[in-house]
Amino acid sequence: MSQAAESTTGTITTKVPARLDRLPWSRWHWMIVIGLGTVWILDGLEVTVVGNIAARLSEDGSGLPITDAQVTGVAAALYVAGACSGALFFGRLTDRYGRKRLFLITLAVYLAATALTAVSFSVWWFFLFRFLTGFGIGGEYAAINSAIDELIPSKYRGRVDLIINGSYWLGAMGGALLSVVALNTDIFPKDVGWRLTFALGVVLGLVILLVRRHVPESPRWMFIHGRSQGAEQLVDGVERQIEAETGRALPEPEGAITIEQRRSTGFVEIARTLFRSYPKRAALGFALFIGQAFLYNAITFGFGSILVKFFDVSSGSTGYFFAAIAFGNFLGPLLLGRFFDTIGRRPMIAGTYILSGLLLFVTAWFFSNGWLNATTMTVCWAVVLFFASAGASSAYLTVSEIFPMETRAMSIAFFYAIGTAAGGISGPLLFADLTASGVVGDAVLAFCVGASLMVLAGLVAVFFAVAAERKSLEAIATPLSARQAQGDSTPGAPAPAASP
Repeated sequence: MSQAAESTTGTITTKVPARLDRLPWSRWHWMIVIGLGTVWILDGLEVTVVGNIAARLSEDGSGLPITDAQVTGVAAALYVAGACSGALFFGRLTDRYGRKRLFLITLAVYLAATALTAVSFSVWWFFLFRFLTGFGIGGEYAAINSAIDELIPSKYRGRVDLIINGSYWLGAMGGALLSVVALNTDIFPKDVGWRLTFALGVVLGLVILLVRRHVPESPRWMFIHGRSQGAEQLVDGVERQIEAETGRALPEPEGAITIEQRRSTGFVEIARTLFRSYPKRAALGFALFIGQAFLYNAITFGFGSILVKFFDVSSGSTGYFFAAIAFGNFLGPLLLGRFFDTIGRRPMIAGTYILSGLLLFVTAWFFSNGWLNATTMTVCWAVVLFFASAGASSAYLTVSEIFPMETRAMSIAFFYAIGTAAGGISGPLLFADLTASGVVGDAVLAFCVGASLMVLAGLVAVFFAVAAERKSLEAIATPLSARQAQGDSTPGAPAPAASP
């Protein structure tokens, strides 16, 4: 049947969500994780590489007439602006036209922009394609997080989402080490090494694109948007594949949902849903994203300057220290992720936010008293970010699961844009001068600001976080299209109204 013929709206009752949530982990789920999740490695690689090669780009002979301030200031701001714009633009399209179509388009935008950055011949060209690279990456956050949460079983959703978002730091670690090699003029000429770092991102992206082509559309999106037959057929195929893989019949799914299908959801309805129907959840999203943005900027904006100015570390060696911090960031979601599904969302979100903030206060105290050297300072940062990274990743998990299906991608995009703007605009304005001044008290103040906002966000989570662990997305936030099936008392069937 053609897509046009299949895309007809009406009222249907389906068990697709329950069928997806009761699936055991399988090779099919690994394909989703690899095809969709690995793009965060590229994001981490992008951001870290540009920061670390700024000094090389500004040198005579780099092939690009650009200053260090233009790379770390203007180009970084344009990348952030592109990410915010891309998230909002593609987030809207993802909710309207589907996850699969958009997560292919956003990756294609990223690949093209990165490839064209590598061949930059002038400053305006470099600026333009840094903006477009961010535009593609921002769109990825909305399309990928919504697709992952809708495809991964509820039992594993928390840990998988955290680890995938935390994989950003694998890219950051690789970017830090790659920059050490790229900056070595004994290996590459000045005008070649930095271009190869961008080219590597293109190669990795092409590999991801090949895998991503086989990742299916979200069946949840399909049955709401008039493609219920395609959704049923897709899940049928996945179930047959998993039964053949495990050699066991799957248990019967529990719970059905009745949907009045729709083509799209308007901006007014999305805004009303976020801020009128779910005001406490919206406040939670704001708090989590702002808190993690400021904590990370308090550390990362001062990272290089503090090591160089206070501990006499050479600028060419800071990449090794950053790699150690990035590794700690990745270990946090990897080792703590499963507790978000077992201990629960509220205690883990609140705990990681509050603990990381308190540990940064302790680090600021140690630093102000002169008790740290370059190594111990890096260890303190790594410990703080071990917990903060799990918390920051849970912010993306939270906003992708606590709002209704029809608004999911746009909700992710909105809160991502808020956090990214806070980090990329307010962060530099607040922290750049403090951490570059060379005055101990200024750096301590930066740490305390980031730590305070992180603790405050954790306190908001104590009261407003949603106990979403091991629950169907439809039970956490009833779809706007849902109707209670008459006489349906099946366990797991969502109620027609949702609490804020």
